[in-house]
Amino acid sequence: MQHDMTITILTPEKEIFKGAIVSVKVPGAAGQFQVLENHAPIVASLDAGVIELRTAKGEYEYFDEESGAIKTASEADKNISFRIEGGFIEVLKNDVSLLVRGVKNS
Repeated sequence: MQHDMTITILTPEKEIFKGAIVSVKVPGAAGQFQVLENHAPIVASLDAGVIELRTAKGEYEYFDEESGAIKTASEADKNISFRIEGGFIEVLKNDVSLLVRGVKNS
């Protein structure tokens, strides 16, 4: 099954994840919600909480806290989560953008 949804997760300092995903769950201001392929366009604020994403087939880049470097991987169906202090999500035509602050790998 081909997934065409991509996500970019940015902090004010750096990009922490970019690549193809199957889904992402975010801590919306009105409660947690999930974004899947072909989600309606949305812009929403995020509260403190956990972002959980599941990777799709294909290469993705992520910021590795231990080494302080951007690493590349291509493992599909990998669950990755980050704890955030808040931010925003924008979804438009299977492109998901997260602008977040206070990120820690969880």
